[in-house]
Amino acid sequence: MWEHNYQPVGGSLGLSAIVAAIPLLVLFYMLGVKRKPSWLAATSALGTAFVVALLGFRMPAQLAITSVAYGVAFGLFPIAWIVFTSILLYRLTVDTGKFEIIKDSVAGLTNDRRLQALFIAFSFGAFVEGAAGFGAPVAVAAAMLTGLGFSPFYAAGICLLANTAPVAFGSIGIPVITLAGITGLPVLSLSAMVGRICAMVSVIIPTYLVVVMAGIAGAIEVLPAIVACGVTFAGAQFVVSNFVGPELTDILGALLSLAAMVVVMKVWHPKKIFRLEGDVPVAATPKRHSGREIFMAWTPYLLLVVFVLAWGYPPFKAQLDQFTVPLNVAGLHNAIQRVPPVTKAVSSYAAVFTFNWLSASGTSCLLAGMTAALLLGVSPKRYAGIYKATAKQLAFPIMTIASMLGVAYLMNYSGMTSTLGLAFAATGSAFPFFSAILGWLGVFLTGSDTSANALFGNLQVVTARALSINPVLTASVNSAGGVMGKMISLSSIAVAVAATGMKPSDEGKLFRFTLRHSILLATVIGIIAMGFAYLAPGLIPLAP
Repeated sequence: MWEHNYQPVGGSLGLSAIVAAIPLLVLFYMLGVKRKPSWLAATSALGTAFVVALLGFRMPAQLAITSVAYGVAFGLFPIAWIVFTSILLYRLTVDTGKFEIIKDSVAGLTNDRRLQALFIAFSFGAFVEGAAGFGAPVAVAAAMLTGLGFSPFYAAGICLLANTAPVAFGSIGIPVITLAGITGLPVLSLSAMVGRICAMVSVIIPTYLVVVMAGIAGAIEVLPAIVACGVTFAGAQFVVSNFVGPELTDILGALLSLAAMVVVMKVWHPKKIFRLEGDVPVAATPKRHSGREIFMAWTPYLLLVVFVLAWGYPPFKAQLDQFTVPLNVAGLHNAIQRVPPVTKAVSSYAAVFTFNWLSASGTSCLLAGMTAALLLGVSPKRYAGIYKATAKQLAFPIMTIASMLGVAYLMNYSGMTSTLGLAFAATGSAFPFFSAILGWLGVFLTGSDTSANALFGNLQVVTARALSINPVLTASVNSAGGVMGKMISLSSIAVAVAATGMKPSDEGKLFRFTLRHSILLATVIGIIAMGFAYLAPGLIPLAP
Protein backbone atom coordinates (compact mmCIF):
# COMPACT_ATOMS: atom_id res chain seq x y z
CA MET A 1 0.00 0.00 0.00
CA TRP A 2 1.55 3.29 -1.14
CA GLU A 3 0.73 6.42 0.88
CA HIS A 4 0.54 9.97 -0.43
CA ASN A 5 3.18 12.44 0.66
CA TYR A 6 2.11 16.00 -0.10
CA GLN A 7 5.51 17.50 0.78
CA PRO A 8 7.96 15.12 -0.89
CA VAL A 9 10.54 17.73 -1.90
CA GLY A 10 12.62 18.61 1.15
CA GLY A 11 9.56 18.46 3.40
CA SER A 12 8.51 21.82 1.94
CA LEU A 13 5.00 22.45 0.65
CA GLY A 14 6.20 25.38 -1.44
CA LEU A 15 8.98 23.47 -3.19
CA SER A 16 6.74 20.45 -3.65
CA ALA A 17 4.04 22.63 -5.23
CA ILE A 18 6.58 24.11 -7.67
CA VAL A 19 7.64 20.60 -8.72
CA ALA A 20 4.00 19.50 -9.00
CA ALA A 21 3.30 22.45 -11.31
CA ILE A 22 6.02 21.49 -13.82
CA PRO A 23 3.67 19.48 -16.11
CA LEU A 24 1.29 22.46 -16.23
CA LEU A 25 4.13 24.83 -17.03
CA VAL A 26 5.21 22.54 -19.86
CA LEU A 27 1.63 22.53 -21.15
CA PHE A 28 1.40 26.34 -21.10
CA TYR A 29 4.84 26.65 -22.69
CA MET A 30 4.09 24.25 -25.54
CA LEU A 31 0.74 25.85 -26.32
CA GLY A 32 1.26 29.50 -25.49
CA VAL A 33 4.93 30.03 -26.36
CA LYS A 34 5.98 27.34 -28.82
CA ARG A 35 2.49 27.29 -30.41
CA LYS A 36 2.52 23.56 -30.87
CA PRO A 37 -0.62 21.53 -31.71
CA SER A 38 -2.71 20.60 -28.68
CA TRP A 39 -2.08 16.86 -29.10
CA LEU A 40 1.68 17.47 -28.93
CA ALA A 41 1.32 19.79 -25.93
CA ALA A 42 -0.85 17.24 -24.14
CA THR A 43 1.49 14.31 -24.78
CA SER A 44 4.48 16.44 -23.69
CA ALA A 45 2.69 17.31 -20.45
CA LEU A 46 1.86 13.64 -19.95
CA GLY A 47 5.50 12.59 -20.35
CA THR A 48 6.61 15.33 -17.95
CA ALA A 49 3.97 14.38 -15.38
CA PHE A 50 5.14 10.78 -15.52
CA VAL A 51 8.74 11.77 -14.77
CA VAL A 52 7.66 14.10 -11.93
CA ALA A 53 5.44 11.39 -10.43
CA LEU A 54 8.29 8.87 -10.40
CA LEU A 55 11.18 11.10 -9.37
CA GLY A 56 9.53 13.96 -7.48
CA PHE A 57 6.68 12.16 -5.70
CA ARG A 58 8.30 8.68 -5.51
CA MET A 59 5.25 7.00 -7.04
CA PRO A 60 5.80 3.33 -7.91
CA ALA A 61 6.07 2.89 -11.69
CA GLN A 62 3.29 0.30 -11.84
CA LEU A 63 0.85 2.66 -10.10
CA ALA A 64 1.87 5.52 -12.37
CA ILE A 65 1.34 3.48 -15.53
CA THR A 66 -2.03 2.22 -14.34
CA SER A 67 -3.14 5.73 -13.36
CA VAL A 68 -2.37 6.99 -16.86
CA ALA A 69 -4.23 4.05 -18.41
CA TYR A 70 -7.25 4.77 -16.20
CA GLY A 71 -7.25 8.42 -17.22
CA VAL A 72 -6.86 7.60 -20.91
CA ALA A 73 -9.77 5.15 -20.67
CA PHE A 74 -11.97 7.81 -19.06
CA GLY A 75 -10.91 10.29 -21.73
CA LEU A 76 -12.02 7.86 -24.43
CA PHE A 77 -15.24 6.96 -22.64
CA PRO A 78 -17.42 8.80 -21.80
CA ILE A 79 -15.82 12.12 -22.81
CA ALA A 80 -14.53 11.42 -26.34
CA TRP A 81 -17.60 9.27 -26.91
CA ILE A 82 -19.99 12.21 -26.61
CA VAL A 83 -17.69 14.41 -28.69
CA PHE A 84 -17.66 11.79 -31.43
CA THR A 85 -21.41 11.23 -31.45
CA SER A 86 -22.13 14.98 -31.38
CA ILE A 87 -19.95 15.61 -34.43
CA LEU A 88 -21.44 12.53 -36.11
CA LEU A 89 -24.90 14.04 -35.67
CA TYR A 90 -23.73 17.35 -37.12
CA ARG A 91 -22.06 15.68 -40.12
CA LEU A 92 -25.30 13.80 -40.75
CA THR A 93 -27.18 17.09 -41.13
CA VAL A 94 -24.47 18.45 -43.43
CA ASP A 95 -24.24 15.34 -45.59
CA THR A 96 -28.01 15.21 -46.11
CA GLY A 97 -28.23 18.92 -46.94
CA LYS A 98 -30.42 19.60 -43.91
CA PHE A 99 -27.94 21.97 -42.35
CA GLU A 100 -28.46 24.43 -45.20
CA ILE A 101 -32.13 24.57 -44.23
CA ILE A 102 -31.20 24.98 -40.54
CA LYS A 103 -28.90 27.81 -41.55
CA ASP A 104 -31.64 29.49 -43.54
CA SER A 105 -34.13 29.11 -40.66
CA VAL A 106 -31.74 30.76 -38.18
CA ALA A 107 -30.79 33.43 -40.71
CA GLY A 108 -34.51 33.98 -41.21
CA LEU A 109 -34.65 35.15 -37.61
CA THR A 110 -31.54 37.32 -37.96
CA ASN A 111 -28.45 37.75 -40.12
CA ASP A 112 -26.68 39.58 -37.32
CA ARG A 113 -23.71 37.62 -36.03
CA ARG A 114 -24.12 38.95 -32.50
CA LEU A 115 -27.67 37.64 -32.21
CA GLN A 116 -26.79 34.34 -33.84
CA ALA A 117 -24.00 33.88 -31.30
CA LEU A 118 -26.31 34.66 -28.38
CA PHE A 119 -29.02 32.34 -29.69
CA ILE A 120 -26.82 29.35 -30.57
CA ALA A 121 -23.63 29.64 -28.48
CA PHE A 122 -25.24 30.86 -25.26
CA SER A 123 -28.94 29.88 -25.15
CA PHE A 124 -28.93 26.68 -27.21
CA GLY A 125 -25.49 25.76 -25.87
CA ALA A 126 -26.81 26.15 -22.30
CA PHE A 127 -29.64 23.75 -23.10
CA VAL A 128 -27.26 21.12 -24.45
CA GLU A 129 -25.00 21.67 -21.43
CA GLY A 130 -27.92 21.13 -19.06
CA ALA A 131 -29.07 18.02 -20.87
CA ALA A 132 -25.78 16.36 -21.80
CA GLY A 133 -22.66 18.30 -20.75
CA PHE A 134 -19.19 16.76 -21.15
CA GLY A 135 -18.20 18.65 -24.29
CA ALA A 136 -21.49 18.31 -26.17
CA PRO A 137 -22.50 22.01 -26.11
CA VAL A 138 -19.21 23.20 -27.58
CA ALA A 139 -19.23 20.45 -30.18
CA VAL A 140 -22.80 21.08 -31.31
CA ALA A 141 -22.89 24.89 -31.09
CA ALA A 142 -19.46 25.46 -32.65
CA ALA A 143 -20.33 23.19 -35.57
CA MET A 144 -23.60 25.06 -36.08
CA LEU A 145 -21.94 28.47 -36.05
CA THR A 146 -19.32 27.32 -38.53
CA GLY A 147 -22.08 26.04 -40.78
CA LEU A 148 -23.75 29.46 -40.55
CA GLY A 149 -20.62 31.06 -41.99
CA PHE A 150 -18.60 31.99 -38.90
CA SER A 151 -14.88 31.54 -39.32
CA PRO A 152 -13.74 28.39 -37.48
CA PHE A 153 -11.65 30.43 -35.02
CA TYR A 154 -14.49 32.77 -34.08
CA ALA A 155 -16.99 29.93 -33.82
CA ALA A 156 -14.68 27.99 -31.51
CA GLY A 157 -13.71 30.98 -29.36
CA ILE A 158 -17.27 32.27 -28.97
CA CYS A 159 -18.63 28.87 -27.96
CA LEU A 160 -15.85 28.34 -25.42
CA LEU A 161 -16.59 31.74 -23.88
CA ALA A 162 -20.34 31.09 -23.84
CA ASN A 163 -20.01 27.67 -22.24
CA THR A 164 -19.18 29.02 -18.79
CA ALA A 165 -22.03 29.93 -16.44
CA PRO A 166 -24.19 26.90 -17.37
CA VAL A 167 -21.39 24.39 -16.68
CA ALA A 168 -21.91 24.21 -12.91
CA PHE A 169 -25.38 22.71 -13.48
CA GLY A 170 -24.49 20.69 -16.57
CA SER A 171 -25.60 17.17 -17.39
CA ILE A 172 -28.76 17.28 -15.24
CA GLY A 173 -26.96 18.90 -12.28
CA ILE A 174 -24.25 16.23 -11.92
CA PRO A 175 -21.45 18.64 -10.79
CA VAL A 176 -23.47 19.89 -7.79
CA ILE A 177 -24.79 16.42 -6.96
CA THR A 178 -21.22 15.08 -7.03
CA LEU A 179 -20.06 17.96 -4.83
CA ALA A 180 -22.73 17.13 -2.26
CA GLY A 181 -21.74 13.48 -2.25
CA ILE A 182 -18.04 14.26 -1.81
CA THR A 183 -18.46 16.87 0.93
CA GLY A 184 -21.51 15.59 2.79
CA LEU A 185 -23.10 19.04 2.58
CA PRO A 186 -26.82 19.34 1.67
CA VAL A 187 -27.34 19.32 -2.08
CA LEU A 188 -29.96 22.11 -1.96
CA SER A 189 -27.65 24.38 0.06
CA LEU A 190 -24.86 23.89 -2.45
CA SER A 191 -27.27 24.30 -5.37
CA ALA A 192 -28.54 27.56 -3.90
CA MET A 193 -25.05 28.98 -3.29
CA VAL A 194 -23.72 27.95 -6.71
CA GLY A 195 -26.84 29.46 -8.25
CA ARG A 196 -26.40 32.75 -6.41
CA ILE A 197 -22.84 33.07 -7.70
CA CYS A 198 -23.47 31.83 -11.23
CA ALA A 199 -26.62 33.91 -11.71
CA MET A 200 -24.54 37.03 -11.12
CA VAL A 201 -22.16 35.87 -13.82
CA SER A 202 -24.90 34.70 -16.20
CA VAL A 203 -26.28 38.24 -16.37
CA ILE A 204 -22.98 39.57 -17.67
CA ILE A 205 -21.77 36.70 -19.91
CA PRO A 206 -24.02 37.61 -22.89
CA THR A 207 -22.81 41.20 -22.68
CA TYR A 208 -19.22 40.05 -22.30
CA LEU A 209 -19.63 37.77 -25.30
CA VAL A 210 -20.91 40.54 -27.56
CA VAL A 211 -18.32 43.05 -26.33
CA VAL A 212 -15.57 40.59 -27.26
CA MET A 213 -17.14 40.22 -30.71
CA ALA A 214 -18.15 43.81 -31.47
CA GLY A 215 -16.90 46.15 -28.76
CA ILE A 216 -18.94 48.21 -26.30
CA ALA A 217 -20.67 50.23 -29.01
CA GLY A 218 -21.62 47.05 -30.84
CA ALA A 219 -23.07 45.60 -27.63
CA ILE A 220 -25.18 48.68 -26.99
CA GLU A 221 -26.71 48.30 -30.46
CA VAL A 222 -28.20 44.92 -29.50
CA LEU A 223 -28.91 45.65 -25.83
CA PRO A 224 -32.55 44.45 -25.98
CA ALA A 225 -31.43 41.02 -27.15
CA ILE A 226 -28.61 40.86 -24.59
CA VAL A 227 -30.99 41.71 -21.76
CA ALA A 228 -33.58 39.21 -22.94
CA CYS A 229 -30.97 36.48 -23.27
CA GLY A 230 -29.07 37.05 -20.03
CA VAL A 231 -31.77 38.17 -17.62
CA THR A 232 -34.15 35.31 -18.45
CA PHE A 233 -31.44 32.69 -18.11
CA ALA A 234 -29.93 34.19 -14.94
CA GLY A 235 -33.35 34.68 -13.35
CA ALA A 236 -34.38 31.11 -13.97
CA GLN A 237 -30.96 29.86 -12.88
CA PHE A 238 -31.32 31.66 -9.56
CA VAL A 239 -34.92 30.61 -8.88
CA VAL A 240 -34.61 26.97 -9.89
CA SER A 241 -31.25 26.39 -8.18
CA ASN A 242 -32.48 27.95 -4.93
CA PHE A 243 -35.99 26.52 -4.71
CA VAL A 244 -36.09 23.37 -6.86
CA GLY A 245 -32.59 21.90 -7.08
CA PRO A 246 -29.71 21.52 -9.53
CA GLU A 247 -31.18 19.00 -11.98
CA LEU A 248 -33.33 21.29 -14.16
CA THR A 249 -31.56 24.60 -13.57
CA ASP A 250 -29.86 24.87 -16.97
CA ILE A 251 -32.64 23.25 -18.97
CA LEU A 252 -35.41 25.55 -17.74
CA GLY A 253 -33.16 28.62 -17.88
CA ALA A 254 -32.09 27.82 -21.43
CA LEU A 255 -35.65 27.21 -22.62
CA LEU A 256 -36.74 30.58 -21.26
CA SER A 257 -33.71 32.26 -22.81
CA LEU A 258 -34.36 30.63 -26.20
CA ALA A 259 -38.01 31.67 -26.11
CA ALA A 260 -37.10 35.23 -25.16
CA MET A 261 -34.55 35.42 -27.97
CA VAL A 262 -37.06 34.18 -30.56
CA VAL A 263 -39.62 36.77 -29.45
CA VAL A 264 -37.06 39.57 -29.56
CA MET A 265 -35.75 38.58 -33.00
CA LYS A 266 -39.31 38.39 -34.34
CA VAL A 267 -40.32 41.87 -33.21
CA TRP A 268 -37.03 43.79 -33.19
CA HIS A 269 -33.95 44.04 -35.41
CA PRO A 270 -30.72 46.02 -34.93
CA LYS A 271 -30.29 49.02 -37.21
CA LYS A 272 -26.98 47.70 -38.54
CA ILE A 273 -26.22 44.08 -39.39
CA PHE A 274 -22.91 43.07 -37.81
CA ARG A 275 -20.48 40.77 -39.58
CA LEU A 276 -17.16 39.28 -38.48
CA GLU A 277 -13.77 39.32 -40.11
CA GLY A 278 -13.33 36.13 -42.11
CA ASP A 279 -17.08 35.59 -42.49
CA VAL A 280 -18.31 33.41 -45.29
CA PRO A 281 -20.72 35.64 -47.25
CA VAL A 282 -24.38 34.64 -47.08
CA ALA A 283 -27.39 35.84 -48.96
CA ALA A 284 -29.02 38.95 -47.58
CA THR A 285 -32.38 37.21 -47.90
CA PRO A 286 -32.18 33.54 -46.92
CA LYS A 287 -34.02 30.97 -49.00
CA ARG A 288 -37.53 30.29 -47.75
CA HIS A 289 -38.57 26.75 -46.87
CA SER A 290 -41.85 25.11 -45.97
CA GLY A 291 -42.68 24.32 -42.37
CA ARG A 292 -42.26 20.61 -43.07
CA GLU A 293 -38.80 21.14 -44.60
CA ILE A 294 -37.68 23.18 -41.58
CA PHE A 295 -39.10 20.62 -39.17
CA MET A 296 -37.34 17.73 -40.93
CA ALA A 297 -34.08 19.68 -41.04
CA TRP A 298 -34.21 20.27 -37.29
CA THR A 299 -35.28 16.67 -36.64
CA PRO A 300 -31.77 15.43 -35.66
CA TYR A 301 -31.46 18.14 -33.01
CA LEU A 302 -35.04 17.72 -31.85
CA LEU A 303 -34.33 14.02 -31.43
CA LEU A 304 -31.14 14.92 -29.57
CA VAL A 305 -33.21 16.95 -27.11
CA VAL A 306 -35.71 14.11 -26.66
CA PHE A 307 -33.05 11.45 -26.16
CA VAL A 308 -30.81 13.37 -23.75
CA LEU A 309 -33.82 14.40 -21.64
CA ALA A 310 -35.01 10.79 -21.56
CA TRP A 311 -31.51 9.63 -20.61
CA GLY A 312 -31.48 12.18 -17.78
CA TYR A 313 -34.95 11.28 -16.45
CA PRO A 314 -34.14 9.52 -13.14
CA PRO A 315 -36.53 6.52 -13.40
CA PHE A 316 -35.48 5.79 -16.98
CA LYS A 317 -31.81 6.42 -16.21
CA ALA A 318 -32.05 3.94 -13.35
CA GLN A 319 -33.26 1.31 -15.81
CA LEU A 320 -30.41 2.05 -18.19
CA ASP A 321 -27.88 1.94 -15.36
CA GLN A 322 -28.77 -1.69 -14.76
CA PHE A 323 -26.55 -2.44 -17.76
CA THR A 324 -23.62 -0.42 -16.38
CA VAL A 325 -20.47 -2.42 -15.73
CA PRO A 326 -18.29 -1.12 -12.85
CA LEU A 327 -14.71 -2.28 -13.28
CA ASN A 328 -12.18 -2.07 -10.46
CA VAL A 329 -8.91 -0.92 -12.02
CA ALA A 330 -6.57 -3.83 -11.33
CA GLY A 331 -3.43 -2.83 -9.50
CA LEU A 332 -4.73 0.66 -8.69
CA HIS A 333 -8.08 0.31 -6.92
CA ASN A 334 -7.53 0.91 -3.17
CA ALA A 335 -3.76 0.51 -3.67
CA ILE A 336 -3.05 4.11 -2.64
CA GLN A 337 -3.86 5.81 0.65
CA ARG A 338 -4.85 9.47 0.88
CA VAL A 339 -4.14 11.23 4.14
CA PRO A 340 -5.33 14.36 6.01
CA PRO A 341 -5.82 17.22 5.44
CA VAL A 342 -6.93 16.26 1.95
CA THR A 343 -9.25 13.68 3.51
CA LYS A 344 -10.83 13.59 6.96
CA ALA A 345 -8.91 10.43 7.81
CA VAL A 346 -6.50 8.04 6.13
CA SER A 347 -8.52 6.37 3.39
CA SER A 348 -7.98 4.16 0.38
CA TYR A 349 -8.13 5.83 -3.03
CA ALA A 350 -10.71 4.01 -5.13
CA ALA A 351 -10.25 3.46 -8.86
CA VAL A 352 -13.43 2.18 -10.45
CA PHE A 353 -14.01 2.62 -14.18
CA THR A 354 -17.75 2.94 -14.72
CA PHE A 355 -18.54 1.53 -18.15
CA ASN A 356 -22.05 2.93 -18.52
CA TRP A 357 -22.22 2.05 -22.19
CA LEU A 358 -26.01 2.39 -22.39
CA SER A 359 -26.76 5.27 -19.98
CA ALA A 360 -23.90 7.51 -21.19
CA SER A 361 -24.92 10.81 -22.78
CA GLY A 362 -22.91 9.89 -25.88
CA THR A 363 -25.06 6.81 -26.39
CA SER A 364 -28.22 8.93 -26.31
CA CYS A 365 -26.65 11.19 -28.92
CA LEU A 366 -25.68 8.20 -31.07
CA LEU A 367 -29.21 6.79 -30.94
CA ALA A 368 -30.63 10.22 -31.79
CA GLY A 369 -28.40 10.31 -34.85
CA MET A 370 -29.27 6.77 -35.91
CA THR A 371 -32.98 7.49 -35.55
CA ALA A 372 -32.59 10.70 -37.54
CA ALA A 373 -30.72 8.79 -40.25
CA LEU A 374 -33.66 6.39 -40.57
CA LEU A 375 -36.20 9.23 -40.76
CA LEU A 376 -34.09 11.09 -43.32
CA GLY A 377 -33.69 8.01 -45.49
CA VAL A 378 -29.93 7.62 -45.08
CA SER A 379 -28.78 4.15 -46.13
CA PRO A 380 -26.57 2.05 -43.82
CA LYS A 381 -23.70 2.30 -46.32
CA ARG A 382 -23.95 6.09 -46.45
CA TYR A 383 -24.21 6.30 -42.65
CA ALA A 384 -21.10 4.10 -42.33
CA GLY A 385 -19.25 6.51 -44.60
CA ILE A 386 -20.24 9.46 -42.40
CA TYR A 387 -19.13 7.48 -39.35
CA LYS A 388 -15.74 6.75 -40.93
CA ALA A 389 -15.22 10.39 -41.97
CA THR A 390 -16.05 11.55 -38.43
CA ALA A 391 -13.53 9.12 -36.92
CA LYS A 392 -10.84 10.41 -39.28
CA GLN A 393 -11.66 14.03 -38.43
CA LEU A 394 -11.46 13.41 -34.68
CA ALA A 395 -8.30 11.28 -34.51
CA PHE A 396 -5.97 13.98 -33.13
CA PRO A 397 -8.58 15.70 -30.91
CA ILE A 398 -9.37 12.35 -29.28
CA MET A 399 -5.64 11.80 -28.72
CA THR A 400 -5.53 15.20 -26.99
CA ILE A 401 -8.51 14.41 -24.76
CA ALA A 402 -7.11 11.00 -23.79
CA SER A 403 -3.66 12.45 -23.04
CA MET A 404 -5.02 15.28 -20.88
CA LEU A 405 -7.14 12.89 -18.83
CA GLY A 406 -4.04 10.76 -18.45
CA VAL A 407 -2.23 13.82 -17.04
CA ALA A 408 -5.12 14.63 -14.71
CA TYR A 409 -5.47 11.12 -13.30
CA LEU A 410 -1.71 10.70 -12.88
CA MET A 411 -1.52 14.01 -11.00
CA ASN A 412 -4.48 12.96 -8.84
CA TYR A 413 -3.23 9.49 -7.93
CA SER A 414 0.37 10.62 -7.38
CA GLY A 415 -0.74 13.39 -4.99
CA MET A 416 0.52 16.25 -7.20
CA THR A 417 -2.92 17.83 -7.50
CA SER A 418 -3.45 17.67 -3.74
CA THR A 419 -0.09 19.33 -3.16
CA LEU A 420 -1.14 22.21 -5.42
CA GLY A 421 -4.46 22.40 -3.59
CA LEU A 422 -2.79 22.56 -0.19
CA ALA A 423 -0.56 25.36 -1.45
CA PHE A 424 -3.68 27.37 -2.30
CA ALA A 425 -5.19 26.48 1.07
CA ALA A 426 -2.21 28.10 2.81
CA THR A 427 -3.47 31.56 1.74
CA GLY A 428 -5.42 32.08 4.99
CA SER A 429 -8.10 34.78 5.00
CA ALA A 430 -7.75 35.16 1.23
CA PHE A 431 -8.78 31.53 0.78
CA PRO A 432 -12.32 32.31 -0.53
CA PHE A 433 -10.66 34.06 -3.48
CA PHE A 434 -8.26 31.18 -4.07
CA SER A 435 -11.12 28.69 -3.74
CA ALA A 436 -12.19 29.95 -7.15
CA ILE A 437 -8.66 29.58 -8.52
CA LEU A 438 -8.48 26.06 -7.11
CA GLY A 439 -11.71 25.10 -8.89
CA TRP A 440 -10.43 26.80 -12.04
CA LEU A 441 -7.25 24.72 -11.87
CA GLY A 442 -9.25 21.53 -11.35
CA VAL A 443 -11.39 22.06 -14.44
CA PHE A 444 -8.38 23.14 -16.50
CA LEU A 445 -6.71 19.84 -15.61
CA THR A 446 -9.66 17.49 -16.00
CA GLY A 447 -11.93 19.34 -18.44
CA SER A 448 -14.86 18.64 -16.13
CA ASP A 449 -16.52 20.62 -13.32
CA THR A 450 -17.76 17.30 -11.96
CA SER A 451 -14.21 15.94 -11.76
CA ALA A 452 -12.89 19.16 -10.22
CA ASN A 453 -15.57 18.98 -7.52
CA ALA A 454 -14.67 15.37 -6.80
CA LEU A 455 -10.99 16.33 -6.73
CA PHE A 456 -11.04 19.42 -4.51
CA GLY A 457 -14.48 19.48 -2.87
CA ASN A 458 -13.44 17.92 0.42
CA LEU A 459 -10.23 19.96 0.59
CA GLN A 460 -12.34 23.12 0.27
CA VAL A 461 -14.53 22.03 3.18
CA VAL A 462 -11.66 20.96 5.45
CA THR A 463 -9.75 24.20 4.86
CA ALA A 464 -12.83 26.40 5.31
CA ARG A 465 -13.64 24.86 8.68
CA ALA A 466 -10.04 25.29 9.81
CA LEU A 467 -10.31 29.00 8.90
CA SER A 468 -13.82 29.39 10.42
CA ILE A 469 -15.34 30.10 6.98
CA ASN A 470 -18.71 28.66 5.97
CA PRO A 471 -17.78 25.53 3.98
CA VAL A 472 -20.90 25.84 1.80
CA LEU A 473 -19.30 28.95 0.29
CA THR A 474 -15.88 27.51 -0.53
CA ALA A 475 -17.29 24.24 -1.84
CA SER A 476 -19.72 26.16 -4.04
CA VAL A 477 -17.01 28.52 -5.22
CA ASN A 478 -14.97 25.49 -6.27
CA SER A 479 -17.74 24.64 -8.71
CA ALA A 480 -18.57 28.20 -9.77
CA GLY A 481 -14.94 29.18 -10.25
CA GLY A 482 -14.21 25.94 -11.99
CA VAL A 483 -16.51 26.75 -14.89
CA MET A 484 -14.09 29.47 -16.01
CA GLY A 485 -11.38 26.86 -16.48
CA LYS A 486 -13.54 25.01 -18.99
CA MET A 487 -12.63 27.32 -21.87
CA ILE A 488 -8.89 26.66 -21.53
CA SER A 489 -9.09 22.94 -20.86
CA LEU A 490 -7.31 21.15 -23.68
CA SER A 491 -10.15 18.66 -23.93
CA SER A 492 -12.58 21.56 -24.55
CA ILE A 493 -10.22 23.17 -27.05
CA ALA A 494 -9.82 19.83 -28.83
CA VAL A 495 -13.61 19.52 -29.05
CA ALA A 496 -13.94 23.04 -30.47
CA VAL A 497 -11.15 22.49 -32.99
CA ALA A 498 -12.67 19.22 -34.14
CA ALA A 499 -16.17 20.65 -34.42
CA THR A 500 -15.11 23.61 -36.54
CA GLY A 501 -12.46 21.95 -38.68
CA MET A 502 -9.93 24.50 -37.51
CA LYS A 503 -6.34 24.19 -38.65
CA PRO A 504 -4.10 22.52 -36.02
CA SER A 505 -1.73 25.49 -36.25
CA ASP A 506 -4.46 27.73 -34.80
CA GLU A 507 -4.93 25.69 -31.61
CA GLY A 508 -2.29 27.64 -29.68
CA LYS A 509 -3.87 30.88 -30.88
CA LEU A 510 -7.25 29.71 -29.56
CA PHE A 511 -5.69 28.80 -26.21
CA ARG A 512 -4.09 32.23 -25.88
CA PHE A 513 -7.38 33.89 -26.83
CA THR A 514 -9.39 32.07 -24.18
CA LEU A 515 -6.68 32.21 -21.49
CA ARG A 516 -6.98 35.93 -20.78
CA HIS A 517 -10.77 35.74 -20.60
CA SER A 518 -10.56 32.67 -18.39
CA ILE A 519 -8.23 34.36 -15.90
CA LEU A 520 -10.31 37.54 -15.83
CA LEU A 521 -13.60 35.74 -15.23
CA ALA A 522 -12.10 33.41 -12.61
CA THR A 523 -10.84 36.53 -10.83
CA VAL A 524 -14.37 37.95 -10.90
CA ILE A 525 -15.67 34.77 -9.24
CA GLY A 526 -12.94 35.06 -6.60
CA ILE A 527 -13.92 38.66 -5.84
CA ILE A 528 -17.59 37.64 -5.56
CA ALA A 529 -16.56 34.89 -3.14
CA MET A 530 -14.66 37.37 -0.97
CA GLY A 531 -17.73 39.61 -0.96
CA PHE A 532 -19.96 36.79 0.27
CA ALA A 533 -17.40 35.69 2.88
CA TYR A 534 -16.73 39.07 4.49
CA LEU A 535 -19.44 41.50 3.37
CA ALA A 536 -22.57 39.35 3.13
CA PRO A 537 -22.03 36.09 5.06
CA GLY A 538 -25.72 36.06 5.93
CA LEU A 539 -26.52 35.30 2.29
CA ILE A 540 -24.66 31.99 2.46
CA PRO A 541 -26.82 28.95 3.35
CA LEU A 542 -25.89 27.57 6.75
CA ALA A 543 -23.80 24.42 6.86
CA PRO A 544 -24.97 21.55 9.09
